[in-house]
Amino acid sequence: MQFAHPTYLWFLLLLIPYLAWYILNRNRKHATMSVSTIAPYAKNGRPLRAWLLHGLFVMRALCLAALIVILARPQAYDRWSTSNTQGTDIVIALDISTSMLARDFKPDRFEAAKKVASQFVSGRESDNIGVVIFAGESFTAVPMTTDKALLVNYINDIKMGMLQDATAIGDGLATSINRIKDGKAKSKSIILLTDGSNNTGNVAPVTAAEIAKKYGIKVYTIGIGRNGMAPFPQENAFGRIEYVNLPVVIDEATLRDIASITGGKYFRATDNNVLKQVFDEIDALEKTVLDVRNFSHTEENYMMWAWIAFALLALELLLRFTVLRTIP
Repeated sequence: MQFAHPTYLWFLLLLIPYLAWYILNRNRKHATMSVSTIAPYAKNGRPLRAWLLHGLFVMRALCLAALIVILARPQAYDRWSTSNTQGTDIVIALDISTSMLARDFKPDRFEAAKKVASQFVSGRESDNIGVVIFAGESFTAVPMTTDKALLVNYINDIKMGMLQDATAIGDGLATSINRIKDGKAKSKSIILLTDGSNNTGNVAPVTAAEIAKKYGIKVYTIGIGRNGMAPFPQENAFGRIEYVNLPVVIDEATLRDIASITGGKYFRATDNNVLKQVFDEIDALEKTVLDVRNFSHTEENYMMWAWIAFALLALELLLRFTVLRTIP
């Protein structure tokens, strides 16, 4: 047992002067009449009620002690428990090239991807997650962290034009590998989302996939864009942005190769609902059960002491008004 306010137990020392007062007070109440001898009464001994009279004091003292213990708020021992939770290391690699502004998604591919990625992060309570953005170059936006609020806020704040425009899938994947390869989780995975094909960068996508395989990292690739034509943003002769229907070109073969080499899976997202379903499926696939020890307090345990105090008080009153009613 432990106490929430153990300093209150010092009040137990007040029982010492209470005991001294009782002893001195009883001595003053002794009769002062002198007799020549008490020899005829020596064999009778002290009556039971005389002993019970001291029992009243003992019960009152124990009742006070129980009340002091209640003030100290007794609690049961802290307990350790083991529970199962799910945790893994994940990096979200997001393409932020200007083609992601195509409006075959609502309001566009870029905002749709950010929204679904934020929802995905919010639902992964025990994971260590990082964010990498890439276009013509790659950049670690958020290092591996369990701070879900930080991740969600940053994903929502990602802006188009933060990086040089183009699509360097290999570089984005390589940067993601560098972020996740030293993680402690048994399961490591990268979710790479792009709407184009690799057209720049220093690392070939398949080479990056081979490196990921070496480190035991699975890569889930998502090609975002509907089939056929889609409205893409273009700058006209007057410097204004207008949307022109152009063919949707995604290098699905390379994305499939990356997923196949690493033991991941390739997905094609053709609208907002499908994109949400893709992330839901990845969420279901990436579940790792971990044993976690939890430390918790039990409920306060003062009722027992309250009943003890009540029982002592009731017993003292019972004795006073029954067996000891003739004793002053």
